[in-house]
Amino acid sequence: MTERAEEGAGIEEGSEAMEGLLTRRQVAVLKLRRQGLSQQEVAEILGTTRSNVSILEKRAHQNVSRARATLRDWRMIQAPVSLTVPAGTDLFDLPGLVFREADRAGIKLDIGSVEIVVQVREKAPEALKKRVTVRDLEVAITEDGLVLVSEPLAA
Repeated sequence: MTERAEEGAGIEEGSEAMEGLLTRRQVAVLKLRRQGLSQQEVAEILGTTRSNVSILEKRAHQNVSRARATLRDWRMIQAPVSLTVPAGTDLFDLPGLVFREADRAGIKLDIGSVEIVVQVREKAPEALKKRVTVRDLEVAITEDGLVLVSEPLAA
């Protein structure tokens, strides 16, 4: 990486490799793109091709998506409240189940019934047919009252 690229991307010369899921090069590309530079401009700074920058950026975004999914899964594992919503449950009955379990655990939720329904529709749309769940759903409630929804992994 050129000195100009390292300065533009905020990377010190000789710095160690990243410990996370992104390579130093991916971090540099994302930082430069965040500054508003085009892929071609980033390529010129880094001394590579626009095509290579495009690939680096795409893979960086894929890695970030995987990291977010991993963190979501980790939070679900660590959540003190976890319930399985069985297939055949009316979507409008689900908030009551969630509130009941949160109350049992002494956890205050900062969301209402509508937000729970919306989250289920957004996070697991394939698990719904109109208002009814067609497969089981996993719902977790974190200590700070965050409600997480996912489809269970096949065993």
